[in-house]
Amino acid sequence: MCLTKSDISERLAVIGTQGQNVLNIGEAALLLANLDLPKNSFEQYQDELNLITSDLSAASREVETLSDRITVLSETLYKQHRFQGDVETYDDPQNANLMRVIDRRKGLPVALGILAIHAGRTQGWEIAGLNFPGHFLLRLSKLGEDVLIDPFNEARLVVNEDLQKIFWRIHNRNMPEQSDFVQSVSDRDILVRLQNNIKIRALREGDKERAIKILQSIVLITPTSVEFLAELAVLEASSGRIKSALERLERFIQRNTDFSNASSILSLKEQLNRSLN
Repeated sequence: MCLTKSDISERLAVIGTQGQNVLNIGEAALLLANLDLPKNSFEQYQDELNLITSDLSAASREVETLSDRITVLSETLYKQHRFQGDVETYDDPQNANLMRVIDRRKGLPVALGILAIHAGRTQGWEIAGLNFPGHFLLRLSKLGEDVLIDPFNEARLVVNEDLQKIFWRIHNRNMPEQSDFVQSVSDRDILVRLQNNIKIRALREGDKERAIKILQSIVLITPTSVEFLAELAVLEASSGRIKSALERLERFIQRNTDFSNASSILSLKEQLNRSLN
């Protein structure tokens, strides 16, 4: 079944209205991917997710401990279904599109993390993404006990020493002792992180049109975000679509009569209006 662009946008907009932190993250990531690949069959990739969860279910029937859960997750997702972190072409934008990740069997930490979260939750597991900068990690919990795992490296167990090494490798400095880097984040934040990977690479390559398209998808799932709305409006305006940017800002103001940072949006609107004169 091939969804129309309108169908996909409507479904993502519905996700945007859901207030909870936990979403159907696998389906949402597929919809974002499908928006970028409209000729692909959504149902086909949903079947792929269902197969992964079915195989994990079969493998985890006798599993009780967190250690055993890590083992069966690793064996199912990375050995049986052959997913792996893309070390050789890490910056390839395909690594952040879940449909292409399923096709190629490799991707970024956040994309592989979404697969692990989706599969684990179908088994009733408590699993969430972390606010770790530069390298997406997961927390797997059970009855007050929790462990950290690395979805880019076959769900390998991550201890504090590993966190320090990862942080140093990415930021070339020690990780602060008191930080929120190991705090859980919402599924919406994870989806935004996924899309941001594509947007950043598009901007790095000077592809404004692609960056605008990705920002439009982010705004669909974060309809009250002033930050992403402003970024999208500025980028549209810099591409010569000032009226489109103004209309977007006006719609936001009409829908959100009481929102934080109102002054920044009103100021941006005034600035764009002046540029038309």
